[in-house]
Amino acid sequence: MTQFEQDTAVTRIGAGRFSANIDEAWWVYRGPHGGYVGAIVMRAMVEAVADASRPARSFTIHYLVPPKVGPVEVETTIERAGGAMTSVSARLVQDDQPVALALAAFSSSRKAPEYDDLPMPEVPPPSEVAAMSMEASPPHIRFFEHRQAIGSAPFSGGEEAVSGGWLRLAEPQLLDAPLLVEYADGWMPAVFSRTQERVGVPTVDLSVHFRVPLPLADASPDDFVLVVFRSPLARDGFVVEDGEIWSESGELIAESRQLAAMLPIR
Repeated sequence: MTQFEQDTAVTRIGAGRFSANIDEAWWVYRGPHGGYVGAIVMRAMVEAVADASRPARSFTIHYLVPPKVGPVEVETTIERAGGAMTSVSARLVQDDQPVALALAAFSSSRKAPEYDDLPMPEVPPPSEVAAMSMEASPPHIRFFEHRQAIGSAPFSGGEEAVSGGWLRLAEPQLLDAPLLVEYADGWMPAVFSRTQERVGVPTVDLSVHFRVPLPLADASPDDFVLVVFRSPLARDGFVVEDGEIWSESGELIAESRQLAAMLPIR
C-alpha cells in the first residue's frame, strides 16, 4: 500500500458510512490539501457503489470548512441506481459538523457516436524534463514528482495564467479514481504563473469529469500524467481554473474545473 492509499483509506463502519483520518502530512497553510480531502470522499463513494462495471464519470465536491487533523466520517447515500448509472451523494463530517459535500455519477459504457477533436499539448517526454525544486512548498508536495513543461515559473509575472507538466506520485501507484481526483488539484495553481504576489488559493469547489474508465489499458504504476491548467480571469478575490489530464500515450483521461479563493500569504 502506498502512502497515498494509506492516508486516503476508508473503513466501512455502517450502512453507507465510512471512517477515515485527516493526516497533517497533507497540510497546506490553512488546512489539508483539497485534492487529498476529495480523494478520501471519492474512495468512500467507490466503496459505496461497489460495482467495477460502473466506473466514476463525474465528481463534484464543495468545501465548507477546512477539516482538522484527526478522524472524520464519510456518509454516503445511493440516490439512484438505474439500469446503467448510479448517482451518489456524500457528506464529510467531523465533530458532528459537515466539512464537505459531494455528488458523483458512476456509469457503465454506452453505445454512442464518438469523436476526438482535442489534441494533446506538444511537450517533451518526461525523461527530457527536469524535476522541479519544491524546497519552499507545502509539506504534501514531497509525495509528488513535478516536471514543468508548460507556462512561466511560479510568481514570475508571466503573460498568462497557464501552467502544466508531467506529474506522478513519488511512490509508484496505478492510477485510480481517488488518485485522479488528487491529480486534478495536485499541480500548482495556474494563477501562480501570472502573478508576482504570493497568494494562497484554497479550493471552494472542484469538479472532475472522467473521460475514460480506469485503470487504463497497459497502465503502469510509474506512469506520468500530463496536466494543463488555465485561469484566464481572476476577479473579486476568486479565480476559476480549468484543467486537462492526459496519459503519456496522448489520451485525455479527465477534465476538471474548480473555483478557488485567493488569499494573501502573510
